[in-house]
Amino acid sequence: MIPLVSIITPCFNAEEFIAKTILSVQNQSFENWEWFIMDDFSTDNSVSIIAEYAKNDNRIKLLPLKNNSGAAIARNMGIALAKGIYMTFIDADDVWKPQFLAENIARIAQSEGFLCASYEMYDTTLTQKLGKLIVPQYATYSDILKTNTISCLTAFIDISRLGKEFMPEIKYRQDMGLWLKYLRKINRVEGIPQILAIYRIRKKSLSNNKINLLKYQWIFYREVENLSLFKSSYYFGIWMYYGAKKYWMIKS
Repeated sequence: MIPLVSIITPCFNAEEFIAKTILSVQNQSFENWEWFIMDDFSTDNSVSIIAEYAKNDNRIKLLPLKNNSGAAIARNMGIALAKGIYMTFIDADDVWKPQFLAENIARIAQSEGFLCASYEMYDTTLTQKLGKLIVPQYATYSDILKTNTISCLTAFIDISRLGKEFMPEIKYRQDMGLWLKYLRKINRVEGIPQILAIYRIRKKSLSNNKINLLKYQWIFYREVENLSLFKSSYYFGIWMYYGAKKYWMIKS
């Protein structure tokens, strides 16, 4: 029996990017998937673009939200609706390589049920390569607290084995919160060294968001993961180090 993969995407004002994202999913060599695209009350032409593709591909399910609710709530709606054996995510401005789904399906049985893949980083036009992230062979709960090497773009989860978990409904780090829920159940996430996706970097937002990210990262340790002051300080210091390295790599 061919397994079904459930794909989940929140979309907000992504008219500039969403068509290429849709094409990258439709061009997958593995074709048995369902795709829930939750439009988070976009004010541009995102809905009409998605609707045009959905009209000709019944695997695409467009679900417009009546209010702007945020990525966590949108993704959780998709998780609740997922009927597949496997669950994965792609944001409305990112791109998968054609073998992304097939490669994950080929490897998932040999893992504990949780995979992530390496990816390249490009500018918004996909013309300038800004770097790449080769994921480690594996990462534990403690490793992800230090630096989140699992991208929403490449996480792949066997929900028939691990069950459904939902993202904490917070402004930042909701994906990290979900990964840690699964890593409390299993020993580790397995990394795929091949580059299977492309992540768009929006440079204008890098420096503007850094102060906010520091605040929310600290809140995440203390209030979401309920770590002690000592452990929060320990992980926060390491997270800042890795974050600074990645920021200056992209900026340069």
